[in-house]
This record gives sequence, structure tokens and C-alpha cells, in this order.
Amino acid sequence: MVRMRPALLLLLQLPLLLSQCGATSPPHYDPTWESLDRRPLPSWFDRAKFGIFIHWGVFSVPSFGSEWFWWYWQKEKRPNFVDFMNNNYPPGFKYEDFGVLFTAKYFNANQWADILQASGAKYVVLTSKHHEGFTLWGSHYSWNWNAVDEGPKRDVVKELEAAIRNNTDLRFGLYYSLFEWFHPLFLEDKSSSFQKRQFPISKTLPELYELVNKYQPDVLWSDGDGGAPDHYWNSTGFLAWLYNESPVRDTVVTNDRWGAGSICKHGGYYTCSDRYNPGHLLPHKWENCMTIDQFSWGYRRDAGIRDYLTIEELVKQLVETVACGGNLLMNIGPTLDGIIPVIFEERLRQMGTWLKVNGEAIYETHPWRSQNDTTTPDVWYTSKPERKIVYAIFLKWPISGKLFLQQPVGSLGETEVALLGHGMPLTWTSSKPSGIIVELPQLSSHQMPCKWGWTLALTNVT
Repeated sequence: MVRMRPALLLLLQLPLLLSQCGATSPPHYDPTWESLDRRPLPSWFDRAKFGIFIHWGVFSVPSFGSEWFWWYWQKEKRPNFVDFMNNNYPPGFKYEDFGVLFTAKYFNANQWADILQASGAKYVVLTSKHHEGFTLWGSHYSWNWNAVDEGPKRDVVKELEAAIRNNTDLRFGLYYSLFEWFHPLFLEDKSSSFQKRQFPISKTLPELYELVNKYQPDVLWSDGDGGAPDHYWNSTGFLAWLYNESPVRDTVVTNDRWGAGSICKHGGYYTCSDRYNPGHLLPHKWENCMTIDQFSWGYRRDAGIRDYLTIEELVKQLVETVACGGNLLMNIGPTLDGIIPVIFEERLRQMGTWLKVNGEAIYETHPWRSQNDTTTPDVWYTSKPERKIVYAIFLKWPISGKLFLQQPVGSLGETEVALLGHGMPLTWTSSKPSGIIVELPQLSSHQMPCKWGWTLALTNVT
């Protein structure tokens, strides 16, 4: 009779013991949308609700019109862009010549981190590479057209990643454009109707693997498919690696821009379009990526004061988005020398001030059965079912001092109403046939707990 060594016997029995203990192996995802779309979205993203987008690159040097400056000037030859170049730069000046002028001279990652922390955001997404192809890190696959070889001569991605992770509680994310407007390999692939795949094999995919392995982003915000389908980019193959094997496989969140036709259909969460705000509850997690400057993602020196959204408009965007189950990703554009313009800093700090009072009604909330009030305009609802609280966020203080809410149904002796930042319980009465009327406190403007919107916490309503 053959006797097994105890260690060998234990090794053979280990799978059985693990199964009996309820241990499960991590899920495996195949490189198909059917499999990848089943991956649960890491829970931190839905809890976060609010992030900051940063568009920064060589386009910040001309800082005119749009971050699409190169395309509008060279490809579309829009007259105002052509005139801008003729009036301000010598003949023969090429877009590539802007690279050395992208100095980032005053870029201070710790200062940025302080401003971002003050905004109340829970994550930040930096453009590691836009459609112009210039990478903000020393990409091995973007020789002489990156921030380490040209311009700043610094690894901008690394500096900001370190500052965010060392000095804040924000999660760090990266935007990456799959295509590049004028890269010769992409143009050659495009001329073959994408039968050739030189560009993704030699440029896009190596850079994506490099970004993930080197900086381990919590958000990978893909963009710019160039009209090419997902199989050209091998998006499903890359995402299978990202979810199964990468160093961020358990925490990374991705969006839906992975090839022509994938937007609003496949990926982690949906963006659907820029500045997307449906105004109603969606069955899938989504994000409203939008700009403080209504006309550009990058900094524009030609912007006027009316081009920037007010803090009231931004708070409304946040409240509407969260009430409908989305996250808000609010964009700023720094200057060529690395300064966050004062108007962007002011909006970020204002949002942070508002969230210090009202964040309880934003972070870690769930959509309620009604997203907004059907009778009183500019009232939006969120909820925390585990605490039996419904939040009614109202953006206009009623002149009468009484706020009518048609949606909640109160119960005498059980329902309590409080104004966040005020503390004292408020008087309320039932309204027929439904709803409640809340007696707001009589406060002067200096006594208000906040500006630009207020929140009632309703406990035990149905």
C-alpha cells in the first residue's frame, strides 16, 4: 500500500477544502462585450458622485478657440483660426513648434492637489494624451512628442499622481485618446478602411499598457475612436487584460468610448455624449462630463466672462445628475505654464464650500423613487435607504418661507425634517391629496447655512 506524504495529501485536498469553505476564485472575463459588460462596476465610483476633468496639453499654448485648434486650423482651415496664426506667428510656423512653448513653468502638482481637494471632488481625470498625440508622460512610443523630451521636460502624469495620492483622498484617473489626428500610421490604416492595424499595434495598445502598469489609474477614460471599430483597437482584448490581470483589475473603472458604435452600449459606465444630462433616471451607471467654459475643454484666452457657467448653474448640474443616478465630471483647463486660472479655482472652491454643507445629500446616495418634484420646480431628490432618509435639494428659496413637496408622504409622530447646516428640526404639515409643506426657518442671508441651493433631510417618509 502506497502512503502519501501528509503535505502532498493536503495539497490534493486543498481545492475541496476551499470549495467547502465557500472560497471562490476571482471572476474571469473573456475578450467579448457579452463577458466584459457583466463586470460589476467597482463600488467606489457610484459612491464618489463628483470628479474633476483636466484638459491640458500643447493646445494650451495657442489657447484659442478650442483644444481642437490643430484640426480646425490645419484640416478644416477655419478662417478665424487661420487668421489667428497669420496675425500672431511667423510664416511657416507649424503646430509642432508649439511643443517647446508648452513650458509648464509654474506647474506645481501639490498646489493643484490642494485646489482639487478643496473642490469636494472624489476623483480627478487628467488628459494623458489628447488627439494631438502629445503625451504628458515620457512615453516610449511617442518619441520627441512628449512632456519629458519636449516642453516641460517633466513627467507631468507622475507628478500629479504622486501629489493626488500623497496629499488628498481623491482617486487618480487618466484620459487617453485612442487615435491621433495626423499620425501617419493612423492615416495609412484609415485609408485601408482599417484593414491595416499598424497604429494600434505600435502606438495605442503599448501606451495603454504602459499607462496602466506605470501609474495604476483608478479611472481609465478612453476617447477618440477616429471612426474605427472596437476590433481595430482590440478594445475587448485590452479590457480583458485590464479586468483579469492588470495591477488595477479590482478597482479600475472604465467608460464606454472603445470604438465606433460602443458609446452608450458597452464598457463600464456610460458617457453617451459630451455634456450628457438626460434629466431622468437611467438603468445603467452614467457620467455627465461637462465644462465650466461652455465652449471649450482646454483653456481659451479669448473666453469672455459670460462663457463660464456660474456656480448656481454648476450646482444645478451636480444635483440633477446625482438625482438621476449619474456622476458629474466637471472640466477645467490650465494655462500653458501650468496655472489653474482664477475663475476655475473660484468655481472649484465654491463647489467645495457648497458640498461641505450638502455633501451628505450627494456622496454615497441612491436615486429615490422620484428624481424631481412634479409640482415645485428645481427640487431634486436623493436617498439613503439604509438610514431611511430622503433628501430634497431645492435651488430656489421660496419667498413665502414655505416649501411644498408633492412627492414625499409624511407620517405624524415619525417623519422628521431638518435643514442641512441648520440643525434644528423643522415644522411640517401634510398636504392633501399628497405631499408635505415644510416651514423653513426665517434666516437672514448671513445666517443661511449655504448659498446656491439647500437640502432638507426627510426621515421616515414614503
